[in-house]
Amino acid sequence: MVPKTPPVETTNLAATLSSRVQQDAVADGENLIDRLIYQYHADVYRYGFRLSGNAADADDLSQQVFLAAHQRIDQLREVERARGWLLAITRNQFLKMYRRRRPVDSSSLEMDVNQVPEVIRKEELDKEQLQAALDEMQEPFRTVLLMFYFEDLSYQEIAESLQIAIGTVMSRLSRAKGQLRYKLLCSESKE
Repeated sequence: MVPKTPPVETTNLAATLSSRVQQDAVADGENLIDRLIYQYHADVYRYGFRLSGNAADADDLSQQVFLAAHQRIDQLREVERARGWLLAITRNQFLKMYRRRRPVDSSSLEMDVNQVPEVIRKEELDKEQLQAALDEMQEPFRTVLLMFYFEDLSYQEIAESLQIAIGTVMSRLSRAKGQLRYKLLCSESKE
């Protein structure tokens, strides 16, 4: 005699399966965010430090980035592009933080870029001098400069990301490079 089991309603079975699929998806998302933190935390922190100029803000920014990434993990379409996705989140979180702190002032950009040499040797660069020069730079110029050199984005990608004209990207990048060269050379000549 075969023991009788109570009949299972198909709706309960479907609900149980749906719940289990959701739990698996959440677990996969948790595993993915853990892997992203392990693999890209240093990159996010470094970029946050370059943007903000200090360790405390870079720590806060890193936490905000991974919190935002965790909340939007479903937006990550290709895991191979996770670094770029996280750096874009870092930039966006920094811009939100920066806009809350102070308004953008672009009236103090007087200098003669033509008198600044085009090439500075890498051996001459001091990371602290570089960070100090970036800190003195105004946010729109620093952001474009870091997007171009740190994120390796093209002019077009920067323009689309910041929703500005490509000509604006080019002029900001040119002015930012000139400012950076000028500040690095001035700090070098003071020593």
